[in-house]
Amino acid sequence: MIDFKNNVVLITGGAGGIGQETAQQFIDRGAKVEIWDMAEEAAKELMESWKTEGYEVHFEKVDVTSYDAVQQAMSGLHERWGRLDVLVNNAGITRDATLKKMSADEWQQVMDVNLNGVFYCGKAAAELMREQESGVILNASSVVGLYGNFGQSNYVATKSGVVGLTKTWARELGRKGIRVNAVAPGFIETPMVDTVPEKVLNKLKEQTPLGRLGKPKDIAAAYLFLASDQAEYITGTVIQVDGGLVV
Repeated sequence: MIDFKNNVVLITGGAGGIGQETAQQFIDRGAKVEIWDMAEEAAKELMESWKTEGYEVHFEKVDVTSYDAVQQAMSGLHERWGRLDVLVNNAGITRDATLKKMSADEWQQVMDVNLNGVFYCGKAAAELMREQESGVILNASSVVGLYGNFGQSNYVATKSGVVGLTKTWARELGRKGIRVNAVAPGFIETPMVDTVPEKVLNKLKEQTPLGRLGKPKDIAAAYLFLASDQAEYITGTVIQVDGGLVV
């Protein structure tokens, strides 16, 4: 089993879905995990459960769309733990509509969380990691960011942008011992797909060689691998975890 004992891991959007499962997988392997999320009630319930089991965890309500809020929260993290080994930039939202129907607000909301938030958190994390001369930044992209998707101009644009950030940061930070990679999930069984009609989901399953939607643990496993020493020579890459949907 991959061991993250004494590693400090920060997961944005960690109160549910893929983020929650990723946090669980890291703490099961000995990591100290901090979650940033706006879902305060759900996060606090998780904290109580995990602390009862003896895990070292912490929650902060952080609006990743605010540069100042992210800087302040990262300063607090540094004071608490003294270091940051892994950032999982997982926070994300959707506001789907066709180009014709999408409002400027729907466009901007997704940009603020999915792209600006990744930049703000990545920048703050990199400042700590440069001082350590070590660290891993993992960004959440999507297969739709690589191939496009009907009715998701805003979401696709952000997830394509995340790929560009990942490759650029890998070039800039590699000499400081910092690796940067992205994971591009396919369609995963999380609340984010609850609004997708069942007939559409069934069609996606039929089109997927593995015959099913992904599970949060499938994405968490990719994050664990990329964060581990087993991936110590991997940086600037995007791993698709989609069951073969877009082969």
